[in-house]
Amino acid sequence: MAAVKSFQERIADALVEDGLLSPKQIEELLVKQKQEGRRFINLITDQKLVSPDDMAVSMGRVLNTSPVNLVRTAITAEISELVPKDICSNHKVLPVSRLGNRLFLAMADPLNVLALDDVKRITKLEVTPLIAPAERIQEKLANIEAGRGASMQDIINEAASDKDATDNEASSLEVAKETVEMADISELAASGEEAPVIKLANIILVQAIRDKASDIHLEPFEKNIRLRYRVDGALIDMPPPPKNMQVALTSRIKIMANLDIAERRLPQDGRMRVKVGGRDIDLRVSLLPVVYGEKCVLRVLDKSNLSASMDKLGIDKEDFKRFKVAVDSPHGLILVTGPTGSGKTTTLYSVLNELNNPEYNIVTVEDPVEFQIPGINQVPVKKEIGLTFAAALRSILRQDPDIVMIGEIRDEETAEIAVEAALTGHQVLSTMHCNDAPGAVARLDDMGIAPFLISSAVILSCAQRLMRRVCPACKEAVVYPEKMYSDLQIDPDMFQGVPLYRGRGCERCKNTGYAGRAAIIEIMTMTDEIRKLVIKRASAMEIGKVAMEQSMKPLRTVALQKVRDGVSTLEQVLLLTSAH
Repeated sequence: MAAVKSFQERIADALVEDGLLSPKQIEELLVKQKQEGRRFINLITDQKLVSPDDMAVSMGRVLNTSPVNLVRTAITAEISELVPKDICSNHKVLPVSRLGNRLFLAMADPLNVLALDDVKRITKLEVTPLIAPAERIQEKLANIEAGRGASMQDIINEAASDKDATDNEASSLEVAKETVEMADISELAASGEEAPVIKLANIILVQAIRDKASDIHLEPFEKNIRLRYRVDGALIDMPPPPKNMQVALTSRIKIMANLDIAERRLPQDGRMRVKVGGRDIDLRVSLLPVVYGEKCVLRVLDKSNLSASMDKLGIDKEDFKRFKVAVDSPHGLILVTGPTGSGKTTTLYSVLNELNNPEYNIVTVEDPVEFQIPGINQVPVKKEIGLTFAAALRSILRQDPDIVMIGEIRDEETAEIAVEAALTGHQVLSTMHCNDAPGAVARLDDMGIAPFLISSAVILSCAQRLMRRVCPACKEAVVYPEKMYSDLQIDPDMFQGVPLYRGRGCERCKNTGYAGRAAIIEIMTMTDEIRKLVIKRASAMEIGKVAMEQSMKPLRTVALQKVRDGVSTLEQVLLLTSAH
């Protein structure tokens, strides 16, 4: 008689059958589980080997429990109020619908008997469990809770109707200089009894974090204030605060960032921190005097956006091998190029996460330090006291480093020290502002670095962009007109038999058709042929031509591959890349 398989073994079999994990990965996970003594499922989700939604489907099949897509499920207030919020949060459950005497309950763990008993006792209903990822349940709970409270528009209307209260609040802010270094997101959201300007400042931060915005822009004009969020690289207009709240709102943000509220003539920089679901989110604050007041930009720095390792960057197998060889080299200069906001620093942080272990002395110099990583010595640049990139690098090289990360090579002095460090047995990682990978080499030459030093120091050059992903909730097949192919200068036969997709627009993606971004990376390794061209001071175009002959995939080719894989759209290819 065959032995009955355990739940863990059945889950493992299902993940292999569904093509989500390979048998080899399962074996490695089982070994790691024995070593660490953790739950098998937690090990998979923590390492992000399988998406939460795919895991829920596979688990549902094993448990004979139907999965539920909470993103597309509308839950009425009457249903959501059947189970108290604390019970839902503690057990990671959510009532979805009711049919007569039966309640359909989304559960992260359908085997949680205590949760089922509690819900039955409270609702006096028969409960049918459905399976959903814990993350989706928490997101839905947060959205339901936000819907119960005052909206941003409600608070704006309230503030606009009471100008005197707003003016009084502005003056009282200057007296009560409370510093908010750590605040729980639930406390920010539940500020129902506070004055309008405080509530508005709080809800602007809360809404930005919920919308996964990377930046918040508050811009004063003659007769109005404009509020915009940057989501997936695109700026989106939000309901504007009333003009009479301008000074008070700016003062409130300054107080939260511990800045000087009396100074309105000079730029100021600061930062604040909030806590969201147990994870810290830093906000970097920048204030710039403009004609009608101070423009305020807050950069949202969410550590969860960092890739745990390099294999999460989305590089194809061939390019990944070349990238990994360079990263594993004991010395040399690795450059990542691209415009501002293209994810260069995030890529370097992923490399540092991969290299971060007690065997290496890793030091970074950044302006400013965006994410703090345990085990890595991070130096913030302070130009006002003379601590520049070059000054910091000189001291770092006396600290016996193995790996040095430079936030950006901006000038000849920094470039010289970086190249010197790479030639004297150190691994150096840095970013530059260039359009493509071959351009990085030409940029170093322009800075005055001798070509023979460049050819010896640089071992890898990358160019990177962030491409918007098609929203999975409203993804639909699309047929592009011939003009799109001619604009891209590509053959339509390239996509013969391959379905192309575009987002229709839905509530989840704010009707944009896109949700999230993926990196597209052009990788050029320094071969002997390219080194000869560098020494001859060949142009970036000549170097790029030889690099492509030696298997370098240009950005456009990488982007088109993402379209073939159903990740993005041809519009994004046209927007982000140019034909070589």
